Amino acid sequence: MSVSSHDIMALSLIPGVSPRVIKALIENVSETDEIFRLAESVIKNIVPKSDLVKKIRSARLTDEYKKELVYMRENGIEAICVKDGDYPENLKNIYDPPAVLYSKGVLTGARTNAVAIVGARRCSAYGLQMAERLAFDLATEGIIIVSGMARGIDTASHKGAIKAGGKTVAVMGSGFGHIYPPEARSIIPGITEKGAVVTEYPSTTIPFRGNFPRRNRIISGMVKAVIVVEAAIKSGAMITANLALGEGRDVFAVPGRADFYSSRGSNMLIQKGAALVMTADDVLKELNMDSSKSRNNTAPELEPEMLKRKDTEEDEEKEEYSPIVKLLRSEPSAHIDRISEHSGIKLENLSAVLLSLQLRGKIKELPGKNYILAKK
Repeated sequence: MSVSSHDIMALSLIPGVSPRVIKALIENVSETDEIFRLAESVIKNIVPKSDLVKKIRSARLTDEYKKELVYMRENGIEAICVKDGDYPENLKNIYDPPAVLYSKGVLTGARTNAVAIVGARRCSAYGLQMAERLAFDLATEGIIIVSGMARGIDTASHKGAIKAGGKTVAVMGSGFGHIYPPEARSIIPGITEKGAVVTEYPSTTIPFRGNFPRRNRIISGMVKAVIVVEAAIKSGAMITANLALGEGRDVFAVPGRADFYSSRGSNMLIQKGAALVMTADDVLKELNMDSSKSRNNTAPELEPEMLKRKDTEEDEEKEEYSPIVKLLRSEPSAHIDRISEHSGIKLENLSAVLLSLQLRGKIKELPGKNYILAKK
């Protein structure tokens, strides 16, 4: 079948014409432009509403369609329909794939080894570190990183992939005329250099709240697995995880503090059987992908000031010089206030540092926010 993306786009712009309706229309023709010449009786068998029959037959004549074509041409955006070769292969197989994706960048190849990293907008410094580190290391292995370009975990994931020189795909819940959040504009050039920003919504679509849960089916549909980094129980990231499970995708979760609201969802996923992830190798092993021998363990430079250091094995061996470890070697235990005073790390940032040390088996937390060195 010869398929015209613009024909499919014209149909998708009609309110009430769903991707499933478009799929049914395509199945009745050999060439997509024949859809607009189908007998009314044929269209009515698919879409009973008489007003939609007329709108379908005149879809390429509307001002909205013509304006969208002009906007796309002026802004370097292309329409990729579900029958095109560049359409993500994994996404074709979900229950309700978008009939058309508006894409800016390079989407070709987003077919097999793609992993989503999603999580909270309001997240901890630890969450940002883990998201960026996982994205960096997975992208180094040639894995495509997919996320939603939202604040917090999503943005950290895109940045990690970009810093690795890898490919990342951002899925928006609005049209290109309404980039959301606005500050995401700064990372779009980095994303589109090797990857793409995509949306199923035309340029005029504002970031309406209801768009984002629907957007999440694209994120989960494009990938082999979803990694949740810090997510509340009722959150978009958990919606993405549930959608992934429904489509037979693997779901992973990064463990977080039990008393953090933003970690309750991700911790619950682990309780219910999601694979626990601490490094990229955990993901590669579960997906039966061999880790490259050439990949090093150097983390990218991270955004939070407290995390602007390289977290390598060599650093861990020299951790005796850390002011926190040095303090705990000189005192039986230390309260978090004492550690903050001694190390110079502000309390709002210190919890993430202490949690990182706990996860690596360096220290242990006692009741009352007291800490001791872990026994080796």
